[in-house]
Amino acid sequence: MDPAYPVCAEKVEFLRARWQSDPCYAFYGVDGTTCSILTYLSQIEGFCPPRLGGNHSALPIPISCHFSLYEMTSSNSGPAVRFMRSRVERMSEQWIQAGLRMRQSQRFQAMVERGGPLGELVQWADLSACLTILGHNLTLSTSHLIGAAPGRGSCPIQRPLTFDLIYTDYHGLAHLQGAMGLAFLHYQCRFRILDSFGTEPAFNLGTYARSHGYKTLWGSWGLQPLQYMTMFPHTPDNSFLGFVSEEAVRQEVREEELEPNFNRKENIAVVYGKQDYMWQVMTRTDDMSAFDFYKGKPTTRQISSQHPYVEDFIGKPYVWTVDTSNLTDVREAVRAILRTEPFTPREFTCEGMLERVHAYITHQNFCSKSLPTWPPEGALRVHLGPLGQSCVSVCRRSSMVCEPALFHYLNSPAAFTRLGLGCSNMGQEVNHLFPAYNPWGRHCGLQQEPLLFSCAGSDPSRHRLCPCRAHLPGQVALCPHCL
Repeated sequence: MDPAYPVCAEKVEFLRARWQSDPCYAFYGVDGTTCSILTYLSQIEGFCPPRLGGNHSALPIPISCHFSLYEMTSSNSGPAVRFMRSRVERMSEQWIQAGLRMRQSQRFQAMVERGGPLGELVQWADLSACLTILGHNLTLSTSHLIGAAPGRGSCPIQRPLTFDLIYTDYHGLAHLQGAMGLAFLHYQCRFRILDSFGTEPAFNLGTYARSHGYKTLWGSWGLQPLQYMTMFPHTPDNSFLGFVSEEAVRQEVREEELEPNFNRKENIAVVYGKQDYMWQVMTRTDDMSAFDFYKGKPTTRQISSQHPYVEDFIGKPYVWTVDTSNLTDVREAVRAILRTEPFTPREFTCEGMLERVHAYITHQNFCSKSLPTWPPEGALRVHLGPLGQSCVSVCRRSSMVCEPALFHYLNSPAAFTRLGLGCSNMGQEVNHLFPAYNPWGRHCGLQQEPLLFSCAGSDPSRHRLCPCRAHLPGQVALCPHCL
């Protein structure tokens, strides 16, 4: 036995018995003979030494052409892609001008049909436009570009992936796992998951979720929580990707002003609810935590209104939260809204999304084994939360946001000492609420599993150690001096 290939014989015996269990083995030339098995284990999986006299030329690699974004989203595609294409075309001038303005500001010198999930398609369209404007090579791919062998995923992919980042969603993630087989774990640090509702760490780690009652259909992938990218900044444990709030076309407004009696539109209010199950009656805001809409989602967050983000981060006079049963309050709110000019936070403009996505691509590295260094330690503001409060709430009450990438600075005995906490005992535990302090018994708990560092979660018997940071005006995802 060659000591450089210690499991070769074991793998040969395995394939002798199982080579017909997955069509991918036959795809690579395995026919049950020892010669074909040794060739496969040598050339494809690398478990056996090279075969003398064999053909060791590399597997053919199809040429991949990168077309323009318009060409990639051909009008011959299905309705979802046509929707994305129409949005990109409609907003192309805004994206181009935003890209030019960002380059002029020298922030980027270092690089340059009916219903359905339209919100998600908006996000996909804007992400595609954003990556294109930032100068990245973009490929809209299905499994054939991944190099997956046909079958059940028992074999490796045919060639190394050439993509630095792979943006997908939960459904795509499951598809990739089946298509990539053994290569899935190797490349999972490159995945970025578009996730509308967010995935809290307690739902993300499979063994923990199952043993603590956090299991859902959407979680348990064991990724870094910041690899999940949300539509709104409601889950600070994830990265806020967002989208662009499309502005009304000014030219059409001017034409109406020139012809005041032609197709004059009255004031318009938009009621956005999509399907009727999203309009179930809730008489009090504290009923919303039990709203069926969130059942089965990988989140425990409670909401105070239909849209807590705009309520908390924008507020009056642009955002009004009213009791719809009080018609007087409703009338007053509508009158006030009619007197208010439109407002779009920077993070929902083209410039804001370009700035944010560029920062993520530049600074986030989930393939490195070293501790995260972005945001920098200088952004950290340590807060000891009251009993029973999550770090999301603790930081927000100080007009800051919880930053999970900074948790590791708090996960040490020295952090408790700096806060003036006397620990009668110190222990490590796999618990998404740690690091935390229990005043009864003065127990100080450290986090044993880094994937469970979590801004979400609270316990009435524990004070949580919270890593807070400031954020740029209108750009929650970024802190001052982080760019």
